[in-house]
Amino acid sequence: MGELPLDINIQEPRWDQSTFLGRARHFFTVTDPRNLLLSGAQLEASRNIVQNYRAGVVTPGLTEDQLWRAKYVYDSAFHPDTGEKVVLIGRMSAQVPMNMTITGCMLTFYRKTPTVVFWQWVNQSFNAVVNYSNRSGDAPITVGQLGTAYVSATTGAVATALGLKSLTKHLPPLVGRFVPFAAVAAANCINIPLMRQRELQVGIPVTDEAGQRLGHSVTAAKQGIFQVVISRICMAIPAMAIPPVIMDTLEKKDFLKRRPWLGAPLQVGLVGFCLVFATPLCCALFPQRSSIHVSRLEPELRAQIHQQNPSTEVVYYNKGL
Repeated sequence: MGELPLDINIQEPRWDQSTFLGRARHFFTVTDPRNLLLSGAQLEASRNIVQNYRAGVVTPGLTEDQLWRAKYVYDSAFHPDTGEKVVLIGRMSAQVPMNMTITGCMLTFYRKTPTVVFWQWVNQSFNAVVNYSNRSGDAPITVGQLGTAYVSATTGAVATALGLKSLTKHLPPLVGRFVPFAAVAAANCINIPLMRQRELQVGIPVTDEAGQRLGHSVTAAKQGIFQVVISRICMAIPAMAIPPVIMDTLEKKDFLKRRPWLGAPLQVGLVGFCLVFATPLCCALFPQRSSIHVSRLEPELRAQIHQQNPSTEVVYYNKGL
């Protein structure tokens, strides 16, 4: 076999991102929980392969499949804009195991106020890590801004959950099971914009089709954050809507009445099954490399782009996850 050619575009995903199916295949790979088991040495080896290839150096004996595998291992652990290694629980490959545990517990322990508060706090703490780790752009955010965002988002989520819980006291038990979903949906609308507030203040990088940076746009940041909020809410729907209905039915059966200890692990398992499919499919709702027409950008940036690149009509940005 000859040496691997240098014309493989590993800047982009392996599959066509203009189609939902291509994006879904991409995210099934990105969110694969098995990536969490890779050692630091394996991650560094993949980073070296990717960086060398981008620099025009092909690792001897490297095949195309190995190159793509290295790219996805690299992408699973390193931020696309900053290049920094993402903390373990902040990686997209941690979404399924972490969310199945937290969501399963939220759905199981929804009756008592202390457990509602605890699991909403755990969930929003986890979401804060994920939202920060998968933010768009490379603009720094201060510790003070992070702390303010975290406290605001967590307080909002807990207040929402407790408020909804009090409203459903006299409603059928099945309705109460959906309180965690309503709280999570509301909290996503708070947590994501707050944890990514820096992007709303200074904007995120926008590029031309070739990847050349053209400036920073707050309008693009707003669009990207909105898309992420929608994806996260849709991601929660199957995992937080289907298991409560199933569990409400099962808990009336003698099998679970005689074995109440099976309730929690069964619910966690149901949530995990839903998330295995919901996570990548909902991440695929919008392209990772999103686009926006120049006419919709801020006047100053629009004028700057027209002056430097008069033929540019569409710009691109990383929406985050």
